Amino acid sequence: MKKIHLKNFKTGPSNLLILVVVALGVLFALTKIADVRQMPKAVNYSQFKKQLMQNEIESVSISGNEIAGTYKDNKGKFELSVQDTKTIVDLLEKQNVDISFVPPSADFTVWHILALLSFLITPLMAWYLFRKSKNAATGGQNNIFTISKSKAKMFMPSQIKVKFDSVAGVHEAKEELQDVLDFLKNPDKYKKMGAKLTKGILLVGAPGNGKTLLAKALAGEAHCPFFSVSGSDFVEVFAGVGAARVRDLFAQARKNSPCILFIDEIDSVGRQRGSGNSSHDEREQTLNQLLAEMDGFESATSPVVVLAATNRAEILDKALLRKGRFDRKVYVPYPDLSSRDEILRVHIKDIPMDPAIDVHGLARSTVGFAGSDLANLVNEAAINAAKKNQKTVNLSDFDEARDKIILGKGRKGMMLTPEEKRVTAFHEAGHTLPLLLLPDLLDPLYKVTILPRGQALGVTHCVPERDKHTCSKDEMEAQVIMALGGRAAEELVFNRLDVGAASDFRKATEIVRKMVCFYGMSTELGPVFYDTNSNEHQYSEETSRKIDEEVRRITKVCYEKALEILRNNRDKLDKLAGALLEKETLFPEEVYSLLEIEPRKEHSFN
Repeated sequence: MKKIHLKNFKTGPSNLLILVVVALGVLFALTKIADVRQMPKAVNYSQFKKQLMQNEIESVSISGNEIAGTYKDNKGKFELSVQDTKTIVDLLEKQNVDISFVPPSADFTVWHILALLSFLITPLMAWYLFRKSKNAATGGQNNIFTISKSKAKMFMPSQIKVKFDSVAGVHEAKEELQDVLDFLKNPDKYKKMGAKLTKGILLVGAPGNGKTLLAKALAGEAHCPFFSVSGSDFVEVFAGVGAARVRDLFAQARKNSPCILFIDEIDSVGRQRGSGNSSHDEREQTLNQLLAEMDGFESATSPVVVLAATNRAEILDKALLRKGRFDRKVYVPYPDLSSRDEILRVHIKDIPMDPAIDVHGLARSTVGFAGSDLANLVNEAAINAAKKNQKTVNLSDFDEARDKIILGKGRKGMMLTPEEKRVTAFHEAGHTLPLLLLPDLLDPLYKVTILPRGQALGVTHCVPERDKHTCSKDEMEAQVIMALGGRAAEELVFNRLDVGAASDFRKATEIVRKMVCFYGMSTELGPVFYDTNSNEHQYSEETSRKIDEEVRRITKVCYEKALEILRNNRDKLDKLAGALLEKETLFPEEVYSLLEIEPRKEHSFN
C-alpha cells in the first residue's frame, strides 16, 4: 500500500480549511465517545416517583425546573423536567435523598461550541466543494463569477507551430492572406500610404478544407497571439451573457494586439436577423454587440484582425458582411488535383508506403475529397495494412479505404437469396450499360459489385478522371439515364417493380430539379432562376405546378431512353448480369473484355 506523507500535503487555503474541518470532526467524535456512557437517561414523573418510593435514588441536583440525579449502586443517571419542584423536594426529604441546588448556567460547553461550529462550517464547506467541482468540470467558465467571461482559448506565438508551409494546397487562399500578414509585420509601410488594416476576413468553404488551419497558420506566420472561439460559445440561455462575452473577448484582444481573433462557425451567432418565424433575443443581442465591436476597431491604435469561418455565408446578416467589418471573403474550395497530391504527400510522410504506389494516381482517383477526407483515407489505409500484419501500405489498402469512405463498409455477414442476388445483378448491370455506351458523357467505370456495402445491396462506382468545373445539359441527362437504368432493367427483365431504386430516384430527381430551377435548361420554363431553398418561394403556385410537371416530363424521357438502351443491348445486359452472379465484383478491364467494348483511354489512375 502506498504511504502518504504529510510533507507532500500542500498547505494552501483550501487544504488548510479541509484540515480544520477534519480536526473538528475528530474532536467531535472523541467527545461523543467519551460522553456516551455517561449520558443521563430521560424518565417521566411516574417512573421517577416509583423509583423514589422504592428507594433506588441516591442523590439529585435541581437547577430551575430541571432535575438530574444518580441511582444507587452506580446504575447510572437520570434526568427529568417538572413544573413544581417544591412538591418534589418534600418527597425527596421523606426518602432521605441528598439534594443539591445548582443555579441555571448560560456557559457554553464543548458540545455547544462544536455544534455551533458545525452549523457554521458545514454549509460553507458544501458551497466550497460544489464550486470547486463545478470549476473542475467546466474549466472555471460556468460559475456565477465568470459566466460573462469569454471562452476563447488564447495561444501565444511560441505555442503555434503551424505555418503556411504546413498547409498543403489552398494556394489562392494563402495568397489572399499574404497582404494581411505583411500588414501585421510591417504596419508603418501601409500607414504611410494611408492604407488601413483589413478588420475582418471571412473564410468560406465546405467543412474539412482547412479554414481553421489557415487561420492558425496566419497567426504562426505573423508570430502574434491567436484567440480561438466558436460562435456557439457566445450564446447562453441568460439574456446579455453573449454580449458580455463579446465585449470581454475584444477587450482581451486589444490588450494583446497585434493579434488574430478567430471565430469558428460564425453563422451560429451571425445569422440574419428577422429570418424565419421565431426570434432569438439573446442571439440578436450578441450579434449587435459583435457589430458594434468590429465597427469600433481602429487599426492604427489596435491592430487586431478578426477571422471568421463558415460554410453557409448566404445566411449571415448583411450588416456583418458590409465593408468596414468583414472586408474580404476568402474562399477555401475543395482541393484540385495538384492540391490533393500535396495533401496526400503531407499525410503519408510518416507512413511506410509501398514504393509501387503512385501518389499522383491516388490524387486523380479522389476527386471531390476534402482535405480531411484525404487524411482519413490515408489513416484508413494504414489501419487496413496493420490489420493484415503488413510491413508497408499498398495500393489495395487504399482501394479498400476509398471504397469504405465512399460506399460504406462491406456487409460480409449479409446473406442474399439467389433471387435477390439475381435482381441485384440485373439492377447493377442496368446502371453499368448506359455508363459504357455513353462514354463521352459520363465518368469512367471504377468497379461494379453485388456485394452489399453500407445501405446498398450492390454498387456501380465510377470515378471522375479529372476535376470538372462545368457540366452540360447532355451530361446531366446522361447521369439521370444511368441512375434510372437499374429500375429500367428490373422492369425489362422481371416485369416487376422493386424497392431497391429509391436512392436512384432521389439522385435523378435532384439533378432534374437543378436543371429546371437553377440552370435554366427547361424549354418550357426558360432561363429563369427559381429559388427552391427559400422558405418563401418567389414565384406563383402556377409556376410551382409547371416546375413539378417539367421535372416529371424530363425524368420520364430519361427513363424511356434508359429502357431503349437496355432493349437494344439485351444480350450485353444478360452477359454482364451473369458475370456478376459468378464473380460478384467486376473491374473495368473485365467488363470491357466481356462485352467486347473498346476501353476508354483516359481510364488509368496509376
